[in-house]
Parts: sequence; structure tokens; C-alpha cells
Amino acid sequence: MLNNLKKWHESKTGLTFFTLIELGITYAFASLSIDQGNLLWYLLTLIFFVGALQNFIKLIGTIIHGKHPAS
Repeated sequence: MLNNLKKWHESKTGLTFFTLIELGITYAFASLSIDQGNLLWYLLTLIFFVGALQNFIKLIGTIIHGKHPAS
């Protein structure tokens, strides 16, 4: 089951989905961090933003090269 999830995550659809989900979570944590000023919320915002950025870069690489680059 995890292998199927990994394969799907590496596809264009999976990368797009995870990028959008992580951006949504980033937005929620950013709102919380601005509202409450808690450093934990800022840290979680940064972590999810970096994850979304990584997925977006992989998606662009997949679109340009036609397949997911080997890790």
C-alpha cells in the first residue's frame, strides 16, 4: 500500500495534489502564527512551505523531463 502511495506521489497528479495540500496547510499555520505569535506555528509554517516548494520543484522537473528524475 505504501509503495502505491509513493508511486502516486511521484506522478504529476500526486505532486500537484501534495503541493496544493501543503500550501493550504501552510496558509493555515501562517494565519495562526500571525494571529497568535507562537513560534511553533512559525516553525510549522516554514516546514510545510519547504515541503510544498520541494514538491513544486519536482513537479516542474517532471513536466520538463517527462518523468520523475531518479533519486
